[in-house]
Parts: sequence; structure tokens; C-alpha cells
Amino acid sequence: MAATATKAFLTKGVGRHKEKLAAFEMALRNAGIAQFNLVTVSSIFPSGCKIVPKKEGLKSLVPGQILYVVMSRAETNEPHRHLAASIGVAIPKNPSMYGYLSEHHGFGQTDEIAGDYAEDLAAQMLATILNLPFDPDKSYDERRDQWKLSGEIVKTRNISQSARGSKDGLWTSVVAACVLVDA
Repeated sequence: MAATATKAFLTKGVGRHKEKLAAFEMALRNAGIAQFNLVTVSSIFPSGCKIVPKKEGLKSLVPGQILYVVMSRAETNEPHRHLAASIGVAIPKNPSMYGYLSEHHGFGQTDEIAGDYAEDLAAQMLATILNLPFDPDKSYDERRDQWKLSGEIVKTRNISQSARGSKDGLWTSVVAACVLVDA
């Protein structure tokens, strides 16, 4: 049975190449995680897990290691097409409870827009299991303020990577990931 992750780090990257797979590899290299075997998992942030800087998270890892990640990715070979990948994080106040990660990828969005969307989505998922009020007609800023005032959601954040498709038609790939690390 695999151990529960005690640390996690967020990372992002962009890559360009004439081949789609190679552009993805370049994005993983830029994110600092190409040397690992990545297994994508669903969107649960483990209870008791702490977000650490990428540099600290990478210290205990070895090339070829299998890592669990929640990853968002987007690719295009359309010149000038704007693409984005983002991971949102929502962590509850109670450290014995799990939190949520959300992945969002899209087109025509900046880092800020994609990041706000992913962060809102993670917070929404967490709010539903905490039985916090949820009004889909309110803006994310209004809901975030309401949830933070409740004291149940202690931290939300995101990491996002956007880029424009290469003017030369090369494949452009963006990734954002939360890497879960066993201590």
C-alpha cells in the first residue's frame, strides 16, 4: 500500500517543438519534472500534507521515480493561439481533513484568469463537503470572502502557465502540476 503524501509542491512549464509529444516533454523539463514517471491522480489534497517550495520537494526525489501528480496541460499548433493550464488548491482549517486540487485548461485565458477559475473550482469542491453556503451567482471574490470568514477554508492558491502558440506553427505545450511527495 502506498504511503500518503506528506509534502506537495506546485510547478509549471512551457515547451515548444515541431512534434506534439516533444513539446510536452519540453514543458515538463521547464517545470523540472521530466525525469520522473508521472502518474496522474484525481483531485484530493491529502490530509496533513504541506505545500513546500519546488526546490525542497525535488531534494528527496530520484530520476525514474514514480510520482503522483494532479496535472493540467494544454497544447496547440495554431499560431498565436493563447492557451493556459492551471492547478487550484483549497486546504481546510482542520489538518485532519483532506482538501481539493482542481485542474483547468483552456484557450484565450491569461495566467490570472485561468488561476482564479481553478482556485475557485477547488474552493467550491471543498465548500460542498464542509457544508458551507454556495451561491453560484456570486462572484468568486464574494464567495472566497464568505468562505474565509467562515474560518473553515484556511488557504487557497493556484499555479498557472499560459503561452501563445508559436508564430511558426510549432507545437506549444503548457503544464501546471501539484506533485505529491512521500516523505
